[in-house]
Amino acid sequence: MAEKILEVQNLEISFKTDNGLVRAVRGVSFDLEKGETLCIVGESGSGKSVTSKAIMGILANNAIVDGGKIIYNGENLLDVSEDEFYRIRGHKIGMIFQDPLSSLNPIVRIGKQITEATLINANKLKKLYEEIISEELVAYKNAITRKNVKIGHLKDVLNKDLAANEGDKAKCKELKAKCKEEINKIEEESAAPIAELKAKLQAKKVKAKEEVKAYKAKVDAEYKAKVDSIKASNAENVKEQLKTAKNEYIDKLKITKKEAKRRALEIMKEVGIPQPEKRFKQYPFEFSGGMRQRIVIAIALTETPEILICDEPTTALDVTIQAQILELIKKIQKERNLACIFITHDLGVVANMADRVAVMYAGKIVEYGTAEEIFFEPKHPYTWALLSSIPDVDSKERLESIPGTPPNMIYPPKGDAFALRSKYAMKVDFEHEPPFFKVSDTHYAATWLLHENAPKVEMPKIVKERINNSLKKVKEVESNEQ
Repeated sequence: MAEKILEVQNLEISFKTDNGLVRAVRGVSFDLEKGETLCIVGESGSGKSVTSKAIMGILANNAIVDGGKIIYNGENLLDVSEDEFYRIRGHKIGMIFQDPLSSLNPIVRIGKQITEATLINANKLKKLYEEIISEELVAYKNAITRKNVKIGHLKDVLNKDLAANEGDKAKCKELKAKCKEEINKIEEESAAPIAELKAKLQAKKVKAKEEVKAYKAKVDAEYKAKVDSIKASNAENVKEQLKTAKNEYIDKLKITKKEAKRRALEIMKEVGIPQPEKRFKQYPFEFSGGMRQRIVIAIALTETPEILICDEPTTALDVTIQAQILELIKKIQKERNLACIFITHDLGVVANMADRVAVMYAGKIVEYGTAEEIFFEPKHPYTWALLSSIPDVDSKERLESIPGTPPNMIYPPKGDAFALRSKYAMKVDFEHEPPFFKVSDTHYAATWLLHENAPKVEMPKIVKERINNSLKKVKEVESNEQ
């Protein structure tokens, strides 16, 4: 069984605006396995990028996480502080953004931008110390966060009650006293567990300092022994050997600018940038769009992350360069065994990338399955609509556009959000939100068309034709290989 590396559970996110709360993500759940590619597809505004930014911990200041969990390595990333996220973002979870030009600083040389993250984390002793105490530090800070969230909720409720009872001084005084009593109760109940976690953290810090000190002493002793051995050898190249030994010693303690540059040049070669030594000193405006995107990929890979999030990385590129970048991402993913979340509005891009696909609409996942299931056995009308709108040289049917526009998420629609745009909508679609119906062990779709009492509806002719054309091509390829 494949190892789950990330789990998103019932995630809900809203944004404060002058016109009200925008319900951007509504109950999104999915998981990601090591080495696989999960493609999240949907129109602009469906909540794809907001979900990815929540995973990266880079939501806008007006964002509100209304509920849910994002579990990575046993931690809920929604409870992680910004200081703690510093050791995850970029190091464990990398991200390639949509527009490479806006992702890069126009007045800073490419080489400096690629090596920046490496040099910030150059102190290996400090990094070792932080890794040793990380588990206890997360547990301690999470406990404090949970306490503060409970207290914050009580204060929010109090403020609403005070506003509702404005003018009634006696009632307001009573509400304040009750709130203070409940806050004191939370403080008392959480004091002992937090104190216990703090004590564990302090003990781990002492142990971590001892381990780091022991590691430093070991490295020093090895270096001294090597230096003594080189000096005693009376070899002709003693200076060179001593220089090499010193460089090896320094490499065990920190990452030098020279080492960071060497790594950067290697990654630049890996992502297909010619003449990396020359390009290292150039500025973003001296690169084409495709080359800039390769630079952004290189930056994302400098810290060897376990998860790579690609947020529409080919949107700003022409078709030829798009294909090259997609092949590059697939190649790197295979070589490094990366888990990848690929976000796009183009199902044509998904076809060559995905192991599994999540189709999003109006902040919700409406269909979820393997790439084969989504492309060859789609069940949701929205998935049919997306497939019908993709250009296909083999299809004789006229392309179909999706009528209407996505709903205003300040006022989320009742029932199935796609009902107003769907010619297959039934009365129930406007009254009740459809649950996920199981198509197979790996395939689910949220549409009332799968209910046992629903009328039988055939998928559009254009979608059938495209599926048949694709299956024919698969058979041709298989027969040629044999």
